[in-house]
Amino acid sequence: MNASHLPFGLIIPTLGVQELIIILLIAVLIFGGRKIPEIFKGFGEGIREFKSAMKKEDKQTASTGEKKEAPRPS
Repeated sequence: MNASHLPFGLIIPTLGVQELIIILLIAVLIFGGRKIPEIFKGFGEGIREFKSAMKKEDKQTASTGEKKEAPRPS
């Protein structure tokens, strides 16, 4: 099965180490070597902020005792 027959979500995991290295090299060429750590720092901060917001939401939901049911498939 080639990538053209896969759904979009399944294309990304098929990237190998060589492809990731090429993408990283292109990013260094575009943004410069000094800018890459700043980009990853911002990305990491965004992920941490998202996780803390999710934990906060879980605590609020647990304290109110609400249970959200998933919609039934039709």
